[in-house]
Amino acid sequence: MRPRPVAADNPSPPDPRHNQPEVIAAVDLGSNSFHMIVGELRHGQLVIIDRLRETVRLAEGLSDDGEISDDARERALSCLSQFGERLQAMQAASVRAAGTSTIRRAREDTMFLSEAEAALGHRIDIISGIEEARLIYNGVTHSLPKNDGLRLVVDIGGGSTEIILGQGSIPRALESLHMGCVSMTERYFADGRITRERLEKARIAARLELRPVKAFFRDAGDIEAIGTSGTIISTERVAQSIGIQESGELTLGTIEALIELVAGFETIEDLTLRELTQRRAQVWPGGLAILAELIGVLRIKSLRVSDGALREGLLYDLLGRLQDEDARERTVRAMASRYSVDTSQAMRVAATADMLFRQCAEAWSLESKLATVMLDWAAHLHEIGLDISHDDFHRHGAYVAEHADMPGFPRAEQRFLAALVGSQRHQVDSRFLKKLPRVWRNTALRLTLLLRLAVLLNRSRHDADIVNIELKVTDESLDLRFDPTWLEENALTAADLTREQSYLRAVGYELTFG
Repeated sequence: MRPRPVAADNPSPPDPRHNQPEVIAAVDLGSNSFHMIVGELRHGQLVIIDRLRETVRLAEGLSDDGEISDDARERALSCLSQFGERLQAMQAASVRAAGTSTIRRAREDTMFLSEAEAALGHRIDIISGIEEARLIYNGVTHSLPKNDGLRLVVDIGGGSTEIILGQGSIPRALESLHMGCVSMTERYFADGRITRERLEKARIAARLELRPVKAFFRDAGDIEAIGTSGTIISTERVAQSIGIQESGELTLGTIEALIELVAGFETIEDLTLRELTQRRAQVWPGGLAILAELIGVLRIKSLRVSDGALREGLLYDLLGRLQDEDARERTVRAMASRYSVDTSQAMRVAATADMLFRQCAEAWSLESKLATVMLDWAAHLHEIGLDISHDDFHRHGAYVAEHADMPGFPRAEQRFLAALVGSQRHQVDSRFLKKLPRVWRNTALRLTLLLRLAVLLNRSRHDADIVNIELKVTDESLDLRFDPTWLEENALTAADLTREQSYLRAVGYELTFG
C-alpha cells in the first residue's frame, strides 16, 4: 500500500478558539486532466484538506497550428469554473495555477488563457518543461519519507514526459520530452485499433525520444526509482488487481505482460480491465508504451509509485514563497553567479531602484509583491549580458532572461524580467512590453523607467556618488530633485539625464530634474 500524502484528506475542523487557518491551493492544468489540491497552514505545517480531479482531454483538442477545439475549450472552462467556485467557497488566500505541455503549445493569440483565468478567478502561469520537471520532483520528495540518496523520478503526462535525477530534495538533472500518453495514443492508435505492430511502433518512437538523454539518467548505481501521475499509478493498480504483481513496485516484466494483455484487445473501446477506468483506457496504450521504454532504456530494476506529482510540487513551491524560501530568489542568485555579475554594482543599482520605488509606489500603483521583487531581480541581473558581449549587452541579457531555464519562474515572469533588462538603456523597446499580459504592461513600463534611472545614476560605479534624491511622479511625468550643487559636480550624469528626457518622452513620460 502506498503511503498517504502529507496528511489525511479529511482532517478535523479547526478549533474555533483559534484564528482560521490560512488556505492555499494549487491547480495543475495538465494535457489530459486538471487537478486541484487545497491545504491549510496550521501552526506552520501544511495539511491537505481537499483534492479535485477532472479529465478534460485538452491535448485531444489541440490542432497542429495551436488552436484548441470548441469541445476541449468547453470542457476546460467548465472544469475551471467548478474549481474557481470551490476556491471561493473555501476562501483560499493564495493560489498558484500552472499550464503544462498543451497550453505551452497552444497559440498565444487565442483567447483561451484569458478565458481560463476568468473562469478560475486566478492567474495561470505557463511553465516550461524543465520547470514542470522541477516541480514534479518537489512534489514527490514532499510526499515520500526523507531520503538523502539518489532518486530517479519519471512522470508520464498527457503531452510530455518528465525525467529527474536528484539527491535528497535537490534535483540534479532535469529533462522534459515531447511525448505523453495522449499524444502517443493519438499518433499510433488514432482510430482506436490496437495491434502488436502499433504497440511496437509506439515503443520505438519512445525509445528514440529517450536516446539523446538516457546517459544522464541511468547507471547511477544505488538509486531509488519513483514513478508518478495517472499512467503509472493506473498501471500499478491494474497489475495488482489482475495478479501480475504483488508488490507496490513496477518492473519491466510486469509492463511486458500488460502490453501482451493489451495486444489481445482489438480496439480501445474493448479495453476493459479491473482498476482501469474508461477515461484512462482511452490513453493507456500510448502511456504503457512510454512506460515500458522508460523502464527498459533507463535500466530501472523496479519502479516505486508515488501519489505526489506536479500539483503537490506547486503547492509546496507556493508555501516556500509564503515562507521566504522562494525558488526564484535562489535562481536569481545562481544566474548572477553564473554570468559573473559585478555584485557590488548590482547592489548599488538595486538600492537606488528601491529608494526610487518607495517614493512612487503608491502614486504609480506599484504596491504588489510581484512589482517589488521584479524590480529587485532585474537590478541584480541587469548586467548578465556583459558576460556575452559588451555591445548591446542589455539585449543579450534580455534574451538570456527570457529563454534560459530559470527554476521557479513561469514563462510570463521571465518575459517580465526580460522586458526590464532589455529596456534599461537607449530606447525603450516596446516589443518586450507587447509580449507581456496586458494587465502587466503599464506596471512593467513604470518599473523600466525606475530601473533606467537607477542604472544611469550609478554609471560611475562608486558607492559615494549617490546622495539624497527626491522623486515625484504623476501619470505622465517624473521629477528628480538632488542636493544643491550635486548636478554641477556631476556634469556627466546631468548630460545623461538630459539625453534620458528624449527616451522617456518617446514612451509618453516627461522627465524633469534639478
